[in-house]
Amino acid sequence: MTKYKFKVLVFVATFSMALISCTGNKKSGAVVKETEQIPEDIVELRDDQIKLAGIETGTIEMRAMSGSLKVSGTVSVAPQDLATVCIPMGGFIKSTNLMPGNAVRKGQTLAIVENQEFIDIQQNYLEAKNKLELAKAEYNRQSELYRNDIASQKNMQQVASGYKSLKVQVKALEQKLSLIGINPFKLNEDNISRSVAVTSPITGYVKAVNISIGKSVSASDVLFEIVNSNKLFLELTLFEKDADKVAYGEKIRFYINNETEQHEAAIYQTGKSINNDKTYKVYANVLGHCKNMLPGMYVNAVIQAKSNQVTSVPSAAVVSFEDKDYIFVQDKNKVENGKAMTEYRMIQIHKGVTGDGFTEVDLPEGFNTKAAKVIIQGAYNLLSAKKNAGEMSC
Repeated sequence: MTKYKFKVLVFVATFSMALISCTGNKKSGAVVKETEQIPEDIVELRDDQIKLAGIETGTIEMRAMSGSLKVSGTVSVAPQDLATVCIPMGGFIKSTNLMPGNAVRKGQTLAIVENQEFIDIQQNYLEAKNKLELAKAEYNRQSELYRNDIASQKNMQQVASGYKSLKVQVKALEQKLSLIGINPFKLNEDNISRSVAVTSPITGYVKAVNISIGKSVSASDVLFEIVNSNKLFLELTLFEKDADKVAYGEKIRFYINNETEQHEAAIYQTGKSINNDKTYKVYANVLGHCKNMLPGMYVNAVIQAKSNQVTSVPSAAVVSFEDKDYIFVQDKNKVENGKAMTEYRMIQIHKGVTGDGFTEVDLPEGFNTKAAKVIIQGAYNLLSAKKNAGEMSC
């Protein structure tokens, strides 16, 4: 009998423990339901946690800021200062004495090219010119006869047609001769030449030489590249968010490759559209002469923006999270479970220029800049508390 009593007592005890456990779970569940739901943009700390995090508050200030932007780009040259030299009819290279880097002036001979077709064009021109003189004399004679009713109208029209056709032919051949570099007005039967001179269209330096003596070249071949390095400019690349931070006339300090020598430039034009990669082009004229600078060189530049009165906070107040920028402001004080608590709200902003330990901030519309208490120290600790889901919060 005692044995059975013991089993009953054990069963009752086990059931009681299970019941207590279930009751406890229910109570625990009730506690979870009563827990305060904190918004995602709020971080709350107790007074002791605030001291531990080193939280300090300040205000948003209006400051005159002339921050700088670090950008990169390349040295470029305007289209009118870069010449690609070809010859319209091609031929064989007879002579040249140029090397890359040689200085040339506008109109200077770069090479001599030979081609039998040059002779043919000159021959055709001189023959057509002689025929034109004869046709002109006949046209004048027939005109006089026609006015005196001696020649028929049909005969007059035939002579006029032949005369005008020859005029067209001579004009066309004059243009062909000018195109290959022969002056048609100085050409006669005594100075027909099988060669023409290829001349430089601009003053500058030889960038490339793509020929050699005896080489056959066609009309599409590039013989020389000439560049005028006295009028260089910078083509700089900015990100889309910085497009409104530069303007005409602003000064630029830049460095070529890894050189320590500083050069200067001034913005003369800004891009009018954003590229597909969300970048923005700015163009600046190089000030002064930089002897080591050549088109295509890579440059690092610093753009000095103009001073403006802008809303700003200490740079330590701005934090970055998921590719966005934020500041924290003190939202309100409260008492929870007998403990003093402070709520801090996370506000998304857009950064501007930075200088002297302060950063320009673009705040949301309607933000009260006068009343706001911005966290100027310990902002990253608040961000850490948010990211770690309450590691520092209660």
